[in-house]
Amino acid sequence: MKDSRYDDLIEATTKRGAANSASLFRKSVVDRRTFLQGAAFLGACGGLMGFGLTGCTPANTGGAAAQGWKAGTYSANVTGHNAPFTVDVTFSENAITAIDTSTNQESLGVGASALEDLSNKIMEYQTLNVDSVTGATLSSMSLQQGVKDCAEQANAAKTLAKAPGPDDSVESSYNADVCVVGGGGAGLTAAISAVQAGANVVVVEKCGITGGSTNVSEGALNAVDPERQQKQGIEDSVEQFYEVTYEGGHEQGTPELIHYLTDNALDSVHWLESLGVKFKDETGSATGSLGERSHYPATPSGNTYIRAFEAFAADHADQLVVLHETQAKELILENGSVAGLTAVHRGSQEITVNAKSIVVATGGFGANVEYRQQVNDGVWADVKLDDTIGCTNIKPCAQGEGLKLAEGAGAELIGLSDIQLHPCGTPGTGLMEDIRTSGRNRIFVNKSGERFVNEGAERDTLCKAIFAQPESTYWIVVNKVRYPSETEPDANGATIENMLALGHIVKGETVEDLAEQTQMDATKLQASIDGYNQVVAGATEDPFGFKANNTADRQLTEGPWYACRKVPTVHHTMGGIRINVNTEAVSADGEVVPGLYACGECTGGIHGSNRLGGNAIADCITFGRQAGMQAAQHATS
Repeated sequence: MKDSRYDDLIEATTKRGAANSASLFRKSVVDRRTFLQGAAFLGACGGLMGFGLTGCTPANTGGAAAQGWKAGTYSANVTGHNAPFTVDVTFSENAITAIDTSTNQESLGVGASALEDLSNKIMEYQTLNVDSVTGATLSSMSLQQGVKDCAEQANAAKTLAKAPGPDDSVESSYNADVCVVGGGGAGLTAAISAVQAGANVVVVEKCGITGGSTNVSEGALNAVDPERQQKQGIEDSVEQFYEVTYEGGHEQGTPELIHYLTDNALDSVHWLESLGVKFKDETGSATGSLGERSHYPATPSGNTYIRAFEAFAADHADQLVVLHETQAKELILENGSVAGLTAVHRGSQEITVNAKSIVVATGGFGANVEYRQQVNDGVWADVKLDDTIGCTNIKPCAQGEGLKLAEGAGAELIGLSDIQLHPCGTPGTGLMEDIRTSGRNRIFVNKSGERFVNEGAERDTLCKAIFAQPESTYWIVVNKVRYPSETEPDANGATIENMLALGHIVKGETVEDLAEQTQMDATKLQASIDGYNQVVAGATEDPFGFKANNTADRQLTEGPWYACRKVPTVHHTMGGIRINVNTEAVSADGEVVPGLYACGECTGGIHGSNRLGGNAIADCITFGRQAGMQAAQHATS
């Protein structure tokens, strides 16, 4: 069944202007002096929010046309992407003075950032004419409708509808040492690493938000960490990490790249900590991670990393500019070396970024249905990866344009058929939301209530087992061990209470009650739970191979019980731009493309034909740091 929430993520048109931080620079060339001018302006306006301005005073207060406004605070109930919420707007006799969306349950870094950004713009310009944020369209529309409804109650709608919106134009030309294409987890890591190496950096990001698909991840980062793991009684080693990554990718990954990842992942954890990220004291296990080495932020969301990156950008605005709603079109080459790129802002304004180094960090192509079908001759060749199978990523952020950019400059593309499906897709959308498959203390059962797979297996193993079940679907079943409180928000801001209200999950006080509501066989469901509990207790071996060897495992005995239906969904594309350990783009004949670097999901060769859970963030940060440093050294040498 098609879910209307998917509309939020399938709209790829560019609607929102560049981040206000970009429009600060009113010269046609950005140099260190201009960066410093921008930093001063940012300080006056209170800093960055998602690389945009907050705290500026309204530009249109006191307008004469505001006669007849009814001062007061008005409310409107709206439906967001994740759950309904209330928009409260306070009016004076001639201005909007406050917008409150604090009851929202939107995703951090995506919908929540869009609400804050648009609220700031509406108040700054005293207008209803603000464009939706690409990548968070449904959240944007809910805020716009709520403010409009409140304005009508205050007799202010006609005036606000006539007021002009913000000027989101940018400059026609920028100079930088390094230009990063893509403002997701890998791209922002590369940008920060380049700044730390002394470079001026311009980031071009096609969406209206930064963070990309990292924003909607749980933030799991695999690394061998003796300090944490030994306290938990976990035996691990870098060599073991390498082996499971290589073997988990069906021995198709490039050994040199895997070694670089596993050798340097812990340094990436420490690097993030140096930026202010706080991790949980214990490591865990992401879905399909094949080990207890997944580091989770204290708030288990990839947006935790993005917030730290935003804070760094605010402190280094003299060296780092982000241009939102800016689509890179073509790399500029001079004598075979990269010299910059051309781009289009908001679909019409052409700009040029001159840079000696380019880092491509545009993410994967999992949401590009046409392209993924063209290259799907690998492990999922028997599965039609059409639009009946969703994608976990934000669609505008996962189209694969970076592959075309790099290929046009001479880089080779490898492993394109290596597409990963994830077992945690929401029917109708493919998004990873509601109850998640990662962690412990849950069982997977088919429509009859029977367990059918080792819940800790690799992702491709899990998805193949799911496709073999009736209607290619299954239920995750958990109880109060996993969710002791129905009102406590999870990593994405959702609660059991809201998931129940929206009809996304089913609740039963007893196993029999849950079985009745999900139309499962109560006897089979109880037998599945009992069998799992015996494995956890050490009384028997699991016929599917699940091993309860972690102190976090608990027997599932008491209600309330919750069930959430799931399907396989496209999650990650392991193929892409060929790179070496210096993240230099490499051509088919083995030669590097001078000045061209790549990192993150747009690269190939690291994960083989199956990526382990928790290795994507490790990849983005580890190779992003390397790409930024190498690009800066090339540009400034």
